[in-house]
Amino acid sequence: MYTVNQLGKKYDLSRSTLLYYDKIGLLKPSARSEANYRLYSPSDVQRMEKIATYREAGLSLESIADILNSGETKSTKALEQRLINLNSEISKLRLQQQLIVGLLGRDSLIRTSRTMNKEQWVNILKASGMDAEARHRWHVEFEKDLPEMHADFLESLGCKADEIEKIRAWSRQNIKP
Repeated sequence: MYTVNQLGKKYDLSRSTLLYYDKIGLLKPSARSEANYRLYSPSDVQRMEKIATYREAGLSLESIADILNSGETKSTKALEQRLINLNSEISKLRLQQQLIVGLLGRDSLIRTSRTMNKEQWVNILKASGMDAEARHRWHVEFEKDLPEMHADFLESLGCKADEIEKIRAWSRQNIKP
């Protein structure tokens, strides 16, 4: 059995956080000591492990409670929604990153900002020996195997929505069913 302090240390949580989890019914201790201290059983620790994992994935406490109290279906839906939200946040952050680099207007910053634009990517492919036909095949395979990631990648290069759709349509022309 774990005390509040022991469980808090194990998961790097404050005492007040664990007391809050108890208050909202997310993690109730299984027992109390003679001195009325909260005691957590191995199954409570397993539940805390799940809570910690879902928190690390960015889920709200309300979503976590729904998942833990209702099962696999809720888990899948909540995680899928979180993934959709993350993809949207990443897209917005990419655009902000590109805008800031553009506003700063310094080429040297591009090397340290973890961004790459379309021109730089094409130059790398050309320098590695890929001609126009090989680059087209690369797009065809990317679109065939990972269409959404292909779109995300093009977006990360700073391509606008209409250009992304043109490249994807061009890539799909040669995909054989």
